[in-house]
Amino acid sequence: MKILIIDDERAIRNSLKEILEMEEYTVETAENGTEGFEKALKEKFDAIFCDIKMPGMDGTEVLDKLVEEGVESPVIMISGHADLDLAVTCIKKGAFDFIGKPLDINRILITIKNATDKANLVSQTRILKKKVYGQDIVGSSEPVVHLKEMIEKVAPTSASVLIVGPNGSGKELVAQNLYQMSKRSMGPYVEVNCAAIPPELIDSELFGHKKGSFTSAIRDHKGKFEQADGGTIFLDEIGDMSLAAQAKVLRVLQEKKLTPVGGDKEICVDVRVIAATNKKLHEEIARGTFREDLYHRLSVIVIKVPSLDERRDDIPELVSHFAERIASDSGEPVKAFSPEAIELLKKREWPGNIRELRNVVHRLIILGGDPVSAQDIIDNVESIQ
Repeated sequence: MKILIIDDERAIRNSLKEILEMEEYTVETAENGTEGFEKALKEKFDAIFCDIKMPGMDGTEVLDKLVEEGVESPVIMISGHADLDLAVTCIKKGAFDFIGKPLDINRILITIKNATDKANLVSQTRILKKKVYGQDIVGSSEPVVHLKEMIEKVAPTSASVLIVGPNGSGKELVAQNLYQMSKRSMGPYVEVNCAAIPPELIDSELFGHKKGSFTSAIRDHKGKFEQADGGTIFLDEIGDMSLAAQAKVLRVLQEKKLTPVGGDKEICVDVRVIAATNKKLHEEIARGTFREDLYHRLSVIVIKVPSLDERRDDIPELVSHFAERIASDSGEPVKAFSPEAIELLKKREWPGNIRELRNVVHRLIILGGDPVSAQDIIDNVESIQ
């Protein structure tokens, strides 16, 4: 395990380094905040000890910059001034713990163990979330490379994102990747299919309700926005939301507050909004079915997901990916596709996009030979169009 010590006092650096090396930790030191920050960016440390009072860049500035850059190493602040307010401030900024000087070796070793246990838990949670919330976007065509670059740039920011593209093109997967790569990835991720919620229930679903606010409200209910507090909410099919609900969503985005149905107290929420639609919202605005002010709130960043017809070069890779996933799910051997079969799949039109391709691959794996041939496609795909 590797530890970084950032402290301007040589005696503190050296004594702490010596103690930790006796416990078989690998230790690096930095004599000021700037040097420590640069080392923390270049290398992965299991824990970072950072003094607060230092000339130049002090410890709180180092902490702010580490959090801003998304450095995941637990940061333990150390100070000769045991000030409760200062400790609380550091914890709120993202520090794992605060230890006063003179340093107690037992406290230090316990803190390192707790910090590394938490780091391992965070890593395991991230792996599990990746399994739950989808995989990386498959493909290396020019439109997909551009899409991935957009996601990498946008994900770490707090900006609202509007994802546009045809049905079945992978908008939900784009939203999941934005969440996974964001600074809110350890917070909740709440998906809402706006088209699937009846208009009379939309307020309760999004903003919650209080017990007794209507006939079937037998208990208090947290709405989707409150459930997503501290994380991300994905509003899928936002173009199908009613104008009344749009007005209330706009208020939440503007004021970061909501009022549950039947409630009289406002609830503050901190939520990043990602929305998606297959509709052309400018046309909906012209028809009067979508609010222009909400559009501008949602579309700080607009990400266009290409249709499968725009990325045909990815079809061989996608077919291989789906074949492996289907085989893994069923416990069966992976079936290959002949080059002729792949060429036929590349030539046909895909109105259902990625979703349609996955279903076709599944059908061919069940009904086709091994390898799946061009004739299998003619018999099981072309003949039923």
